[in-house]
Parts: sequence; C-alpha cells; structure tokens
Amino acid sequence: MPAAVPPSYATEPRDLDAAVQRLRAAAPEFAEMPLAERIALAHAMHRGAARVAERLVRASCAAKGVPFDSPQAGEEWLSGPYVIARVLRQLARALTLLERNGNIPIGRLGETPDGRLAVRVFPGNRLDHLLFPGVHADVHLQPDVTVEQLHATRASFYRSPPHGGRVCLVLGAGNVNSIPPTDLASKLFNEGKVCLLKMNPVNAYVGPFIEEAFADAIERGFLAVVYGGAEEGAYLARHPGIDELHITGSDRTHDLLVWGPPGPERAERMARGAPLLAKPITSELGNVSPVLVVPGDWDARTLAFQAEDVAGMVTHNASFNCNAAKMLVTARGWRQRDAFLAEVERFLALAPARSAWYPGAFERYRALTEGRPSLRQIGEGEGALPWTLVVGLDPGHAEEPAFRTEPFCSILSETSVGSDDPVDFLARAVAFANERLWGTLSAQLLIHPRTLADPAVRRALDGALRDLRYGTVAVNCWAGYGFAAGTTPWGAYPGAPLTDIQSGRGFVHNTLMLEGVEKTVFRYPAIAFPKPPHFPSHRTANEVARRLVELEAGRGWRAVPGLLAAALRG
Repeated sequence: MPAAVPPSYATEPRDLDAAVQRLRAAAPEFAEMPLAERIALAHAMHRGAARVAERLVRASCAAKGVPFDSPQAGEEWLSGPYVIARVLRQLARALTLLERNGNIPIGRLGETPDGRLAVRVFPGNRLDHLLFPGVHADVHLQPDVTVEQLHATRASFYRSPPHGGRVCLVLGAGNVNSIPPTDLASKLFNEGKVCLLKMNPVNAYVGPFIEEAFADAIERGFLAVVYGGAEEGAYLARHPGIDELHITGSDRTHDLLVWGPPGPERAERMARGAPLLAKPITSELGNVSPVLVVPGDWDARTLAFQAEDVAGMVTHNASFNCNAAKMLVTARGWRQRDAFLAEVERFLALAPARSAWYPGAFERYRALTEGRPSLRQIGEGEGALPWTLVVGLDPGHAEEPAFRTEPFCSILSETSVGSDDPVDFLARAVAFANERLWGTLSAQLLIHPRTLADPAVRRALDGALRDLRYGTVAVNCWAGYGFAAGTTPWGAYPGAPLTDIQSGRGFVHNTLMLEGVEKTVFRYPAIAFPKPPHFPSHRTANEVARRLVELEAGRGWRAVPGLLAAALRG
C-alpha cells in the first residue's frame, strides 16, 4: 500500500513551481497528441485504477470508520473505484470510436415537451440494459441547439482544438474519493488540458493511490499530484503558469478564490464585476437537494420502497455528499404524509450511526438543529451524529436557514406546500425549489404510477421536468445515479453568474462529450427488484459493489453471474 499522506502535509512552494513548470512544458504535446496515444493512456489509467481498487477501499473505510467487511463498505466500492473505472472505460471507448468513425455514437434523439432536443445517454450498453431494467436517462439540450449543431459540436476539442495546450488546476473534493480522479479525467480527455491536482487535506490519503494508478500520465508530464490546504490552493490559483481552475467543494471556497475575503473590498469588486481571480473557472459546489413527493394514493409497498430510497440518499457516505437528500417537499393535506415520514424514519434506523468524519459537521449540525421543537433523532454512537429529521418547516419563512444552507451532515428537513392535488402540488413545489432552496445541482421527484396515469398529471410532470432549474433531475430514484453513470453530464444548471455562483458552472464526466447541455433527466421504476445497493436494509451491498467494480475493471459479462447472485441476496 502507498505510504499514507498526513492531512497536514503540504507540498513545498518550490515543488509546486516545479510541478507547474513540468506541466507547462508538456501541455502543447498533450494538446496535439494523436488519438491512438490518448486511447493507450486512457487504457493505462483504467488498468491502474483497477490495480489499486481494493487497497483504496480499505484505506477509505479506515479513514471513515467503516468496517471493511460490512454492507456499508459498499459505499466506498461504489463511490470510489466503481465510478473511476466506469468513467475511464467509457472515455477509452469514446476515443476509440472517435478514431474509428470520426465521432462518438450517441443514443436516439428525442424532443422535450417544449420542443428542445433530448439525447438518450443511458443505458449505454447491453450490460446497462440488463443490470438497470426500466432505467433510462436523457440529456435535455439548451433551447438554441439544433440537430446540426449537436452533431457539429460533439467532442469539439477533437474537431477544432480551441487551444494549443493549457494547464488546469483541479482542487480536489475531500468527501467522495472518485471526484478528484474523474474531474481530472474529464479535463484531460474531454478538453485536452494537462492537470495539476491538489488533494484536499480531508482525503490526502487518496493521493498516493492516484499517483500509482495514473503513473503513465505523471511520467509524461500530463498530470501532477500535490498536497496542501487553502494556502497552497490560493498560491496555485494565482500562479502565472496556471491557465484555469476546476473546483469541487463549497461556494465559500470558490468566492474566496474568485472575489477575495468577505468585506467591503469584495463587495466593491462584485458590484463592478471585477473578480480578483481573472481566470476561467468551472466548479461543482453543492446543493440543498430537494425531494418532491407528489401526493396520490400510494400502496404500502411502493411507499416503503421510495421511503427507503430517500433514507439511502441521506445515509450514504454518512450524508457527506453534495447530492444527499436534504429537503423533503410534501403536499399540504396529503393524508399519507405522516406514514411516509414514519417509513423514512424506520429505514434511517436501519443504518448504523456513522462517524461524523468531515470537518465542521458538529458545528453545522448544532447551528441547524438548536432550538428546533420538531426534531426526530435516530441512532447514536461515539463521534457520530444521529440521523435527524426536521419536520414541519414553514415554506413562507424567508429567513429559514435550512432553505439556504447545505447541512453537509446527517440532517433531512421537511416542508409542505400546495395542496393534495398533484397538478397544483407540482407547480407549487417546483416554484418553491427554484426560488427558495439554495443550489442548482440535483433534485429528485417521486410519483406513483397510478397518479402518473392521469394525462393532466403527466403533462404537469413534463412541465416540472422542464422547469426545475437543476443540472440533474431524477424521477423515482436518487440523482446520484447521474453522478455515477458516466455518460450523463454532471454539474449545476447552466447560467449562474460569478457573483451568485450557487452550485457552480460546467459539467464533468459527460463521456459522450456533448455540448449545449442544460440538464439530465433520470427515470427509474417506482419499485424495482433487486433493491439498489444504497438502501439501508441491503445485506450484501459490499459484495454487490465489489463485483460491479470487477465488471467495470475488465471482467465484463464474466462478472454478471456472481453480481446477480449477490444482488438477489440483498
């Protein structure tokens, strides 16, 4: 196993300068690299990710206080090596098809109800069809994108390179271990830019695994991995050898880099539109992720399935996910509201209390729960925070902190809007999510098939999917599928100004290399078997996840029998 990197370790300034210099020297070569060499590099990185997979999971479990042989360890297989291997496999395939055919094949084209182009991007192959029956995802393109423009702009770097070599600083996320390697893979292969990855101190232990897995890219000067905190990040952001940045983290870190410290000088710069950091920057910065529960006559089995899905959106990774469910939006007068909340609470209780390992969790928890009369706290443990429901929030309270603050801890809040009429509820809930909740990254919408059978409700749902200003909208499933699928672009809804960045700018993953993206819409059956591995009651999630990694790492169809056997036992 690579030597652990202590969180306090920081790369010396002279070594930071040397890393930037090596990258600058190699950037023109990388920009002009033939496709055959890019394909070989993507395959080498994919093989490297497979080699370190189990050791990375063991280190991740140790860092987060998760027993390696427990179902919860499945989270580290899925949100680490699985996503890394899947994205790199897809990128290698996309580049191969680009070399062979001059473009990357995409799924069927469709049209949204308001007449925009939509592209089917999931399932991406026969294995996806088999493993995710009834699941599909479409990318909705921006209103001005025509069919001709869609085809002309796909994989645009390989059609008409917009630069002759650029250096991108990637400020890595500390919460999910696949984020730094897949962010840099997107910059390398989608955009043709060499990368300087600065690890977050929270998961600095991941850096040596990335260095080992991606040794070929590092040896050729296309990638460097460095360590440190805010001081090193700020130094590199302003380094003359860095052309642009990508950050996954908080809007506070983003604004500190772009606008400077809070105060009159920052306010004056923002008013003038004169950022302190005048470099291109893309970002993914979190979200108060809503779950809109459409009222209707839910049968007990479907209600329980969707309640457990919500519980899994909260408990996964101890709720330290930018796309964790954070705001249940139910309908005023819905007679099954209490039953739904009780089921969510029941399934939260199935998940062991988890170490609150991400910095600041206890402080954020206290700030959002102190003085609340309607707390429901589930589970306890040393160094852990209880799974917590904060119910009955007033949707008209203009200063409600839960609407504007991403908890980034084990809190799920709830409010009620509209009425028990599904059409009225959808209109009110969409307006509430768009106008009152902070962030534009991801949203979930739960609806029973019987309710959806009404043509008026179906039209209202189409309108909701059109109007929700989120980069990923998931129907009857967690928007986290959009992060993991690879072919789905992952990022905030487009259009945020730098002065109000919300969830950020730009998309990563997007292994079909689409341009003009507005959002991804994921659809899942209201109830499915076998259960998804993020469900708290799943008994074999670690085995399922390990076999999914084997599948993506190269075993393919040979991994399917063992995978299905493990899934059926879950």
